[in-house]
Amino acid sequence: MSFQIHGLAPEKFAPFFALSADELKAVGGVYMVAKGDSGFPCRVCLEDAKPDEKVILIHYEHQSADTPYRASAAIFIRQNATQATLDKNEVPEQFRTRIISGRAFDEKGMMVDADVCDGKNLESMIEQLLGLPSVSYLQLHYAKHGCFAARVEPAQ
Repeated sequence: MSFQIHGLAPEKFAPFFALSADELKAVGGVYMVAKGDSGFPCRVCLEDAKPDEKVILIHYEHQSADTPYRASAAIFIRQNATQATLDKNEVPEQFRTRIISGRAFDEKGMMVDADVCDGKNLESMIEQLLGLPSVSYLQLHYAKHGCFAARVEPAQ
């Protein structure tokens, strides 16, 4: 089964970079500077921030369905990030070096199934979960920290 991974829309987050540190804190965010080569995965471009790059860490509601599975988490956004435009069945390199949790949801936002895999084997897990009869979409999470990574839908 073909799939499409989506990064978040940058216009939702661009205004935050114009805020002072205190203003950003008031809306649940903080400015940070990326250290090292990983650990600051941007949810817009689906790439890790480069060392010494400015990012925001902000609260984001990734599962807004009015169900018991409604959820939010902290996410990183790179300054001036552009939305990832991935091909069908393309997996960002950012996912390959991490353990990924996949959560399968039906059209009402109820969880149907879930699994965990090494990011090197992500296609197999995505295809398995999307292949379940009532699954409408998946959410991927970084398993160690539990943070939302991206949404996956069947490709058209």
